[in-house]
Amino acid sequence: MAFQITPEYIKALRQHLEDKNFSGLESLLLDLHAADVAEIAQSLDADQAFALMQTLGSERFSDVIVYFDEERRGEILENFTGKEIAQVVVDNMDTDDAADLISELPEEKKREVLSNLEDLDLAKDLADLLTHAEGTAGALMATELVKVNENWTVLRCVREMRRQAEDVDVVHAVYVVDDNDVLLGSLSLKKLLTTSTRTPISEVFERKVRSVTSTTEDQEVARIMKKYDLFVIPVVDELGRLLGRITLDDVVDVIQEEADSNYQLMSGLSDEVTNDDGLFDMTRARLPWLLVGLLGGVLTSTVIARNESELILIPQIAFFMPLIAAMGGNVGVQSSAIVVQAIANSTLQKNLWNRLSRELGVGLFNGLICALVILLYSWGMGHGLLFATTVGGSLLAVILFASLFGTAIPWVLDHYGVDPALATGPFITTTNDVLGLSIYFAIANALL
Repeated sequence: MAFQITPEYIKALRQHLEDKNFSGLESLLLDLHAADVAEIAQSLDADQAFALMQTLGSERFSDVIVYFDEERRGEILENFTGKEIAQVVVDNMDTDDAADLISELPEEKKREVLSNLEDLDLAKDLADLLTHAEGTAGALMATELVKVNENWTVLRCVREMRRQAEDVDVVHAVYVVDDNDVLLGSLSLKKLLTTSTRTPISEVFERKVRSVTSTTEDQEVARIMKKYDLFVIPVVDELGRLLGRITLDDVVDVIQEEADSNYQLMSGLSDEVTNDDGLFDMTRARLPWLLVGLLGGVLTSTVIARNESELILIPQIAFFMPLIAAMGGNVGVQSSAIVVQAIANSTLQKNLWNRLSRELGVGLFNGLICALVILLYSWGMGHGLLFATTVGGSLLAVILFASLFGTAIPWVLDHYGVDPALATGPFITTTNDVLGLSIYFAIANALL
């Protein structure tokens, strides 16, 4: 059962903090997972969170701080020197988590942390990890793993695994390498237990192993692990040498960040923002797409102004303008959302024409139904069959156009390396408003 933070629990915890009742705090936190302790600390103000973290041992501290968001982690770590971070925090962390933490520090403190690490091999590993570009497998991986040589016997392999496992919290996989550390495959624990101790590893290991390079984008890593149902995947360099491994819990964060980013783009936010961001940051993130909407509104007003004479002669045209604009925007958003999702899942057919023809069929079917409904409604309201046909035909044309436009734009953006999520939300809605009304007035001018 998941732990629930109740107001009573927080009240008791704050009281223990105020009273400096460390034994009471220990009893409250003793059986909690590190993620639960982090959630509690996130709900406190910065000073209370720091006081809470000070009551934890160094290993527990390192486990908990991994689950903080970047802002709260920075608030906690600014109270420590680089030497303290190195010896109290980093020494007790996996290399991937430690590299992430160090990357968030100011440059001067980064150097101070690395120079104060007593384990020189760890310092070298972390320095190497920090050289990898953000958003790549190299920046995501951890170097803790178990590897064996293809020329070893099963007996030697077991002995080496015992020695290596002392530095690895969880053995996710056993990798087989050659004398140059080139990844050759993986070793099944079942094979290891059921094979004679004198048998060479080269005779029993599995040679088919999926891997990624250190420069592979983290989103591609997540896609590969999802596609092949992998819990862990090895990372190699351009020569195939084993560098590290990435586990499923690492890519979960990538998937969540990508989902959050796409949602914000689809909502009209140009930069990633949180509830704790300042006024300027939130304004900067929202304003660009608001200006796009403003420009769209100006263009829509221009379209209406240029058709003022038609509105004077046939004022009924204005009755259905909101409907035409809204339906175009809705259909465009639906089509673009489906395509963006397909691109994200790598399930989009490479042939654009197949996709367009499919959306054209869906748009035609939906458009005919909606057009018939609005035609009957308009005719029933006494506007005349010709006018009703004009409205219905316009709606059909707008829905067809919006379907094709909403499908093509994300595909084109993705083809040229632009995030297709930009094509949804305000962009599609605003564009279809302008073009939808233009189509409506063009058909009205032709038929009425």
